[in-house]
Amino acid sequence: MLDQEQAVSEFKSKSGFRRIFSAFFYSIDGFRAAWKNEHAFRQELVLVIVGIVTALFLPVSGFEKLMMVAVLLLILIIELLNSAIEAVVDRVSLERHSLSKNAKDFGSAAVLLSLLIAVATWSVVLVNRFYY
Repeated sequence: MLDQEQAVSEFKSKSGFRRIFSAFFYSIDGFRAAWKNEHAFRQELVLVIVGIVTALFLPVSGFEKLMMVAVLLLILIIELLNSAIEAVVDRVSLERHSLSKNAKDFGSAAVLLSLLIAVATWSVVLVNRFYY
């Protein structure tokens, strides 16, 4: 059996709490790898932490706080997906290829859109709260 098939089979054989427990630790490994290897993730994580703390102390409704925090977490989610795309593309080949460039550019565009959504959401909430 191939290593890849064996790894999939071992994971698939787990069920219930054992599978959830394993998946949780794989996720922690993912956060550690992103922190260690991805400069953009570290920058965005600091931004998100500052933003969450700020949102919690702003005099806005609970729903507005939820939206402000959610769009910040969306940035991290999209950055993790972008990093995964980049890792897979680099794993397949470091050779320059237009499809590899497209995949990486698409991921980068997704991160940019998540940042723009966050800026727009925060702007609407803050302008609505403090200027109207």
